[in-house]
Amino acid sequence: MPETALPQRALIAAGPVKDLPPGGRKLVFVPGGETVLLLNVEGEFYALENSCPHAGASMASGPCQGHEIACPAHGLKFDIRNGQCTASPRLLIPLYEVLILEDRLWLRPPQRC
Repeated sequence: MPETALPQRALIAAGPVKDLPPGGRKLVFVPGGETVLLLNVEGEFYALENSCPHAGASMASGPCQGHEIACPAHGLKFDIRNGQCTASPRLLIPLYEVLILEDRLWLRPPQRC
């Protein structure tokens, strides 16, 4: 029986690697009006939906220490490596996969159920 290939999720351009040095962050606008927060933490890139799952506040200006970012509206903290809220296992921020191709950053959206 032949294998059925899953459709490939389209990549979203996020700019040159050199434009996001360690400690940097930027918003990436994706089709449909959503924004993604892209972070460079110690040379590793992380991307998450720019919306706190608690009340929808933008995460873009939230303080980030190590691998934790805090919602600027209510202070909830999330691990940027897995999107999990440190205080509540029910709250999760969807993550985008970050790829580097030819010195450019690309985002692959999360799979939706």
